[in-house]
Parts: sequence; C-alpha cells; structure tokens
Amino acid sequence: MGRKLLKVVILGDSGVGKTSLMNQFVNRKFQSQYKATIGADFLTKELEVDGRPVTMQIWDTAGQERFQSLGVAFYRGADCCVLVYDSNDERTLQSLDSWRDEFLRQAGPSDAEAFPFVVLGNKVDVEGSGAATQKRALAWCEGKGNVPLFETSAKTAINIEQAFELIARNSLLQEAPARLRAADLATHPHAPSHSHTPVPSQAREADLYLPDTIDMSHAGTSSIGRQGGGCC
Repeated sequence: MGRKLLKVVILGDSGVGKTSLMNQFVNRKFQSQYKATIGADFLTKELEVDGRPVTMQIWDTAGQERFQSLGVAFYRGADCCVLVYDSNDERTLQSLDSWRDEFLRQAGPSDAEAFPFVVLGNKVDVEGSGAATQKRALAWCEGKGNVPLFETSAKTAINIEQAFELIARNSLLQEAPARLRAADLATHPHAPSHSHTPVPSQAREADLYLPDTIDMSHAGTSSIGRQGGGCC
C-alpha cells in the first residue's frame, strides 16, 4: 500500500500559536518572536501511523478576519481540522464556534457531523494558565460530540507528538466511508451519485488539495503571500 497524503488545516485566532505548533511538530523548532501569518502556509511531514506510511500536509492559515475570504481554497479536501485557542485567553476559546462553523461552511464535507476535529489549548507552559479555561474547553468539546482536546505548548513541545499522531489517525478514518462509496458505485454504476464526490486516485490528490496559485517548486514547504514564522 502506497504512502497516503493527509491534508490537515489549523485554524484559530491570530496569536494563539498555530505557526509555532506546526513548526515544533515538523521541524522541532520554536521561535519566540511573533509575526503574523499572511494568507496561508504549509509544511509536510512523513510518519507512520499504526504501521502505515503517511505524509501530513499541514496548513497554517492566517487568523485575521481580512483573510477569511480565502478559506474555501485552503479548506477544500481537508481530512481533519485542528482548532487552536490560547489557554490564557478566554476570548480565543470563545472564537472556536465561529472557526468551526466557517470551516464546515467553506469546506462542505459530505458528513459534517462525522468530520474529525481536534482542539489544542496552546501555551500551557505560561505561568498561570487558567484551569477555568480548560474546564470550559472540555465542556465545549463534549458539546460538539466529544472532540479530542490536548493541552499543548509549542515552546516546550508538551503533547505535540501525541496530538498530531491522533490527528493523523483520525484523518485516516475518513478513508473507510470513501472506500465504501467507491465500492457501491462499482457495484451499482447507474445509482445516483450526486451527493458524493468521486474518490480521486492517489496520483491526483495533491491537485485536489492545492489551490492553483501555489508554486509547488519548493519542496516540503510553500506559501501564499508572506510568511512570518513566529508564534502565530
């Protein structure tokens, strides 16, 4: 079985640590200087999940409202959505509803209720990280169908590997329904199929995932606009 490409989108308010989480997982690096991501950027990492080789394509999107109109190009084809909040800032937790709703509206997954989300409460290394925020985050996750929640630190790498391993594993779970749909269409070729997107071949997955404006000549990483690799 060939290597599976998984597209993961990271969303959350500006400054919660999206870029730092991605850089810590992929490059094992942390930069304390903060510069906002402009547009979107992605990194890739190869790993094995339960013995299966996968390539994670992790998209870091700008948290500023003026870039949210770009969402449909970046969300399309995602296998999992990661929602990030700052464990020291209650307002960023309150924003998760709008980020989740925006993703579902723009990405349009065939089964919104079953689509995998993972929540990361970042910056737990900061002294005085709020227990009250954690309690509200747990309640939010339970209310959305028991969404997995990790308390993380991009600075000290707390729970980074564990979180992204679960993200990859949950992304792979999306394959089973797709295989069943493909098998059903093969068995009943004249059955209505307007509610499902045909399963693309592995060779065309990258074309499905990437907007036309991205320059793919850069191996492993690419960006739209200007990337400021700080704590965003």
